[in-house]
Amino acid sequence: MESELGGRVVVVTGGSRGLGREVVLACAERGARVVIASRKLEACEEVAAEVRDRFGAEALPVAVNVSDWAQCDHLADTVRDRWGRVDVLVNNAGLSPHYPSLPEVSESLFDKVVAVNLRGPFRLTALIGSRMVDDGGGSIINIGSIEAIRPSPQALPYAAAKAGLHVLTEGFAQAFGPTVRVNTIQAGPFLTDISEHWAEGMREAVESQVALDRCGEPHEIVGAVLFFATTASSYASGSVLRLDGGWR
Repeated sequence: MESELGGRVVVVTGGSRGLGREVVLACAERGARVVIASRKLEACEEVAAEVRDRFGAEALPVAVNVSDWAQCDHLADTVRDRWGRVDVLVNNAGLSPHYPSLPEVSESLFDKVVAVNLRGPFRLTALIGSRMVDDGGGSIINIGSIEAIRPSPQALPYAAAKAGLHVLTEGFAQAFGPTVRVNTIQAGPFLTDISEHWAEGMREAVESQVALDRCGEPHEIVGAVLFFATTASSYASGSVLRLDGGWR
């Protein structure tokens, strides 16, 4: 499984930190050429430098805000111009801002959350996925959320967008099969930089809802991504894999 990624082109949105960074490093360690895509170019360049220093792998940092349709197109074209193809796309970029109450969710906040978590993955999957078909195949991996099936009032726009990601997963799997597989990893609570801003007591409350009695560590997403990125999952498409520690 590990050698399969040698020379493959892997694009990871939100790849400069948290879960995305772990995915980038894991793929680079296995010989992939990695594209680190995130809003801040400097952060992408730092991870690209780390990839080159640690693994001697090729890395391409690209600044992109996935909520912007044109920037999604720019990312796809930039990678094609550099390496001619994409073998694995990981739609990882996500956003879930705090809000004081549901009536106080503004139109701009709602639109922003949907744009990052749903519109961006739609455009990137539609564009890159269709090119994968032309190139003979590939794998698209969406990073979802337990919120899609266990929505909380504190993150309802985010939960709705992530539920929409399930629909895209199934629909694109049908559209791009049999050569391109599309799957979702439905992530539970992970301790990334986002969790550092959780309200007091939130971590304890979350962990009380998990069979494993703890939140996940970023590196624990790697196995699931590698599974979907390689032929270990050759008969999986349109699937949603729960990775939530046993959320009750």
